[in-house]
Amino acid sequence: MHLERLAAYIRGGRPVGAAREYPGCRDTAMPIRSLPVGLPGGLYFATESPVWGGGRAFHDPGVSGRVPARAHLVTPRQFADIAAQEMYREPGADLDLSEVLRAGRAVLGEGRYETLVCAGQLDGSPVLTFTAPWGRDDVPWVAPSPAYLRCLASGLLATGAWTIPAIAAYLAACPGAEGHWSQRRVSDLLRNGN
Repeated sequence: MHLERLAAYIRGGRPVGAAREYPGCRDTAMPIRSLPVGLPGGLYFATESPVWGGGRAFHDPGVSGRVPARAHLVTPRQFADIAAQEMYREPGADLDLSEVLRAGRAVLGEGRYETLVCAGQLDGSPVLTFTAPWGRDDVPWVAPSPAYLRCLASGLLATGAWTIPAIAAYLAACPGAEGHWSQRRVSDLLRNGN
């Protein structure tokens, strides 16, 4: 959701607070458009991130609700390279998107972020994302780290579509964060960085 984090995937580099350097995409042009969107489903935190510490964010399109998100207009080749980097693979291979565009979902593997989801259309382009093959209630939830939550929250804030209180309330209520993060603590991350 954060443009600076996306820039590390596209141009290569290390996002602030992350423990990993990304090689970048074959096409290093930044998106010409980024828009706030609401994806059908829910957001939850699970598994342990070696890059950020704490739980990773996953989208479960099978639960009711809306996920505030940010859509970036990237090429199919860039999408493939970004997905590869999230899957701890080297970028450079194109993805066959025909199944996800036809069926709305394509499972590429058993690991986290190896399931492609088409969450609809925006201005004639598919809204694609990747998530885990499992659902929200199929795995133990894990609280996200401050750096990771700050990155997600500040990416949402930068869209101008949501306020700090709305973002903080939403993220604090997500499974994995709930009970570990309060709305006030998430707000403090955005206002003070701690």
